[in-house]
Amino acid sequence: MQWLELTVQTHPEAVESVSELLSGYSRDGVVIEEPYELSDDGQEYRILVNQPVQVHAYLPIDGTEEEKKQEIARGLWHFTSMGAHFVGELHSRVVDEEDWANAWKDYYHVTHIGQRLVIRPSWREYTPKDNEVVLTLDPGMAFGTGVHPTTRMCLERVEQLVQPGMRIMDVGTGSGILALAAAKLGAAHIDAIDNSSVAVESTRANTEMNDLQEQIDVVLGVLDETEAKKKADHYDLVFANIIAHIIGSIAPELAQVVAPHGLLVVSGIIEARRPDAEGPLLAAGLELVEETRIDDWLALTYRKRA
Repeated sequence: MQWLELTVQTHPEAVESVSELLSGYSRDGVVIEEPYELSDDGQEYRILVNQPVQVHAYLPIDGTEEEKKQEIARGLWHFTSMGAHFVGELHSRVVDEEDWANAWKDYYHVTHIGQRLVIRPSWREYTPKDNEVVLTLDPGMAFGTGVHPTTRMCLERVEQLVQPGMRIMDVGTGSGILALAAAKLGAAHIDAIDNSSVAVESTRANTEMNDLQEQIDVVLGVLDETEAKKKADHYDLVFANIIAHIIGSIAPELAQVVAPHGLLVVSGIIEARRPDAEGPLLAAGLELVEETRIDDWLALTYRKRA
């Protein structure tokens, strides 16, 4: 299959807005490429903060891609009111899915997160130290590699909060990275859900690669009222690393599936959009117990009252 790759360079503060625009046209999500520098002979890296970020979206070549490209370009034009340096020009190229996957291997390296977690692409060699927990991850075209601040903060919360035997839901699982980490840290069962077929395929492949099929169920769909009723009060811990207004739109459903005294961790939220998520979550009967921050990105942890 061929894809039209759309790329725009943005200021870090505009990443969420640009990602939200592009994801409205790209059914399989967006890829956020942050600048980094390599170390350890190219096996590890660190993110260069406050530097321009590349956001990529992929449209299937089906006869509608040029019209969508023009609509996206018009949408980006409105962001110029933020300042010329905030959003750059829209660039495009046609890529094969296989060629895309191979080219992107150059961007992924061994990543250390928190005290114990290590993300290892399958093509990189790594020998774990002490009590490190290694996740083998091939992101494919799904978002979630541990690079973006929101994913990093969620992984840190996974490490801090997951206890053996827990029941967990991962809403908007992307590559499945949070579900994989939870399973490796001893969760009894994880339901991973995403509305992107590419994300679901990626999560299933990563689950098999880590031999975690018995702990992780991957579902194509959305967390709607029907699904929430079926799973009401079921999960000790729920993750939703999406974007602020979507979190707000499904806040009642997120609250419903969390068990009494259970926790909900939400991220994908930039400070300016915090009210879009927080207002509905508080209205759904959740209370904020902790927040973490990297630059302007937030991860918020809520507890469900009994």
